[in-house]
Amino acid sequence: MSTHPGSLKLPPLSLYIHVPWCVRKCPYCDFNSHALKTDIPEDAYLNALEEDLKPDLAGVQGRSIETVFIGGGTPSLMSADFYHRLFDRLGRHLSFAPDAEITLEANPGTVEQARFEGFRSAGINRLSLGIQSFDPQQLENLGRIHDDRDAHRAIAAAREAGFDNFNLDLMHGLPGQTVEQALADLDAALQYAPPHLSWYQLTLEPNTEFYSRPPDLPEDDQLWDIHQAGHAHLRQHGFTAYEISAWCQPGQASRHNLNYWRFGDYLALGAGAHGKVTFADTSEIRRFWKTRQPEAYLQRLGSRTAGQQVLARDDLPLEFMMNVLRLDEGVEEAAFQAYTGLPLQEIAAILKALRSDGLLEQNRLQATPLGQRYLNSILERFLL
Repeated sequence: MSTHPGSLKLPPLSLYIHVPWCVRKCPYCDFNSHALKTDIPEDAYLNALEEDLKPDLAGVQGRSIETVFIGGGTPSLMSADFYHRLFDRLGRHLSFAPDAEITLEANPGTVEQARFEGFRSAGINRLSLGIQSFDPQQLENLGRIHDDRDAHRAIAAAREAGFDNFNLDLMHGLPGQTVEQALADLDAALQYAPPHLSWYQLTLEPNTEFYSRPPDLPEDDQLWDIHQAGHAHLRQHGFTAYEISAWCQPGQASRHNLNYWRFGDYLALGAGAHGKVTFADTSEIRRFWKTRQPEAYLQRLGSRTAGQQVLARDDLPLEFMMNVLRLDEGVEEAAFQAYTGLPLQEIAAILKALRSDGLLEQNRLQATPLGQRYLNSILERFLL
């Protein structure tokens, strides 16, 4: 096979910005986050982000940013002034769509209404609040810096500040959790009529405190009961699972999430951020990642790109499928050739076998309900 595919269609372009600092590292967290030891170097980080962007601009000339996601760490530790200045700087180099979705992750223990109002005036129009649970004991188990009262106050403050578009992050499968407790968490969230919920299972990831000293988590049968009961409960309240762990009211899916799962492009700025950009002129798709340690990121001059990889032709089917099959609705078959440059015929035999096994829908790249339960097995078929 040749190294690169044929002509490519440029997908929508997003921007991911990583803020690596937090007040305290949670025992389950494997993200690139670092507990603060001093004041946040806002000015230095702002300058570093702008320097980080400049070398990447050549690859996205003429393209506008459709969505922005500011993740961490705890991005809400940064001041509203920081975000005013950040978007002023970004606007000098990038074109933003008039209706761009701009999301900020916020920890309930680090915000109050005045700060939310400042974020909104800086151009942020969507919040993702890391609630995780409304149960005081579970929040303590998870090492969170907020309690249940902080969680309720933060949601109310966000609404008061004018954020109608927001996500609540909740976890299930927590230490000793029962079905009733998991549903109680969902009910506590549902009283705020959130347009979007992320509801995902606590997993033990390498290089975390929980991995070294595992808590007493529910057994598999109990986890399945929680999963089933939670799904039924959310559906009864008008939510749809448009992605494996993302639920929304009609028309309220996160556009940034959708761009990831539809194999879209995204620039990446900040310590340890990962990005993906399509180059139609060379028919290449490149993944790249930035210097991970915050101090090294701040001290580096010019490009902060620590490494990059051109996706090999043989890897493209798996790369594409591991994204689009997370979506409940999948994608049209034509998207495969448009965004990988490969003819659908190259995976026709695999698709036929998966459809014969009842794991994929006909005439669409979409997992059946059975296929969603065995997604890893589906993806293994695309290891070429």
